[in-house]
Amino acid sequence: MPLTLSRPDLQRSTHFIAGQWQRPEVGPSFDVTDPATGTVIASIPDADAATARSAVDAAHAAFPAWRKTPAKQRAQILKRWNDLVLAHQEDLGRLISREQGKPLAEGRGEVSYAASYIEWFAEEATRANGEVIPAPAPGRRMFALREPVGVVAAITPWNFPAAMIARKIAPALAAGCTVVCKPAEDTPLTSLALIALAQEAGVPPGVLNIVTASREHTPEVVDVWLDDARVRKITFTGSTPVGKHLARRSADTLKKLSLELGGNAPFIVFEDADLEAAVEGLMAAKFRNGGQTCVCPNRVFVHEAVHDRFAALLVARVAALQVGPASDPASQIGPMINARAVEKIERHVQDAVARGAVVLTGGMRLPALGANYFAPTVLAGADASMACACEETFGPVAPLTRFSDEAEVIAQANDTPFGLAAYFYSNDTRRIWRLADALETGIVGINEGALAAEAAPFGGVKDSGYGREGSVHGLDDYLHTKYVCQGGLDA
Repeated sequence: MPLTLSRPDLQRSTHFIAGQWQRPEVGPSFDVTDPATGTVIASIPDADAATARSAVDAAHAAFPAWRKTPAKQRAQILKRWNDLVLAHQEDLGRLISREQGKPLAEGRGEVSYAASYIEWFAEEATRANGEVIPAPAPGRRMFALREPVGVVAAITPWNFPAAMIARKIAPALAAGCTVVCKPAEDTPLTSLALIALAQEAGVPPGVLNIVTASREHTPEVVDVWLDDARVRKITFTGSTPVGKHLARRSADTLKKLSLELGGNAPFIVFEDADLEAAVEGLMAAKFRNGGQTCVCPNRVFVHEAVHDRFAALLVARVAALQVGPASDPASQIGPMINARAVEKIERHVQDAVARGAVVLTGGMRLPALGANYFAPTVLAGADASMACACEETFGPVAPLTRFSDEAEVIAQANDTPFGLAAYFYSNDTRRIWRLADALETGIVGINEGALAAEAAPFGGVKDSGYGREGSVHGLDDYLHTKYVCQGGLDA
C-alpha cells in the first residue's frame, strides 16, 4: 500500500517564521529518510543561529497581541486546528509512518492522540482562572492573576512527531504564549504539516514558528534560545543528559523548564495477577511503536510462582507479531528509527546473553526486511548486571527477571536513577496501595498498560525530569502568578 498523500502540500520542507514559509536560497540542508527503506523523502533546511534568532524575534513581536487575545478566541482557533488535524488524519498518519516507520494503524492513532491534546487545551484556555484573596486589612482587595510566561521554546523527539509537539504547543497557545519550536532531525515533516494546519486554523503570524536543524546544528539553534532572555520557558522531551544541559544553561536567564526525560520503567507481575491481562498490558506498554517510547517497560519482574506460565503466554504473543514496513497493512512492528537504534538493541541483547540470559524468542536483526529491523524479543534470566536493566533499550525487547518477595521487587524497581513510569499487576487491594505509594515514579499503571491520556498529568521524578504535560497541570507550566493588591478603598 503506497503511503502517498491526498494533500501533497502538507509535506513542507521550509522553516515557518513570522507567518511565512521560508527556505534560504543558500545554506546547508539535511535529508529525511524512510527508516524502512533508507529512501530519501525530503531535503530540509539546516537552521543556523541567525534563523533561530529570527524565530525568537517573530515570537517576541507577536506576544503582546496574542496575550491580549481573549481566551475564548484563542480557544476557537485551537478548536479549528483540532478539526483540521482530524480531517487530515489519514495524510498525517501516512507522514508519520513514512518518516518514523511505525505501522500505519499506529500512525493514525497517534494523530488522534495528538488532536486530543489540542482539543483539551482549547477547552482549558477559558478556565485559567485566578483567585480573590481575603484581605487581612480593611480597604484592600487582593488578587492572584495567572498570566502567560512569554515566549516558549519547544524541542521535541522523533518517536511521536505529532503527539509530542501538539502537547507542548497547544497548552502554550492556550495560555497566551508564543512559540518557537524545533522538531527532531529524523521526523520534521509531521511537525511541519501540523504547523501548516495551525496556520490554516488562523494562528496569527509570529505566534507559532518552527525551524528545522540537523543533529550537528541543533546545539547552535538551541544555544541561541538558551541565551536569549526573551525566551522565558524551555519545554523539552528527550534524553536525560541533554535535559540536564538545558537545565544548567537555563539558569543563566532563569527560564522556566519542563523536562520529560529518560525512563527505565519496571513492569511487575505478582503471583495473584490475572496473567492473561498482564500479558495484554505488557504487549500494549512494551511493543507500542516497536518499544520506542519513554514509558516503555524496560525491566519485567515476574513472581517465581507464575514465571514460567507468564513467559509461555508472552512468548506466544510476541512470536506471532508481524514485522514489516508501514506500507504492509499486516505490519504490527515497523523498523527502528535508524542504524544507531538497532545497534544499541543488538548490543543489549548480546550483553544479556553473555551474562546468562536466554533468548525465548527473537534476539536477532531481520536483514531480509531491511537494515533497521529487529525481531521482537523475550529474554529469560535477566538481572541487574545487564545493560538492558541499566539503560533504556528503546526497542522491542522484554527481559524477564524472577522474584519471590514484595519488598525485594520494590527495591529492585526503585533501584534506578530514573522515575518516569511503573506498572504492576495484582488483585490484592492492600498490595495495590502499598505499591502505588512505594514506587518512585511520576506515573503508575495498576492492572493497566496504556497510561497516557490528555486529561492525565504526564511526567516523571528523579532523572526523568520535572513538570507535567496534559491535564490542568499541563496548562500551569505555561503560566505564572501575579499578585495584585489594591488599597485605599475605604478612603
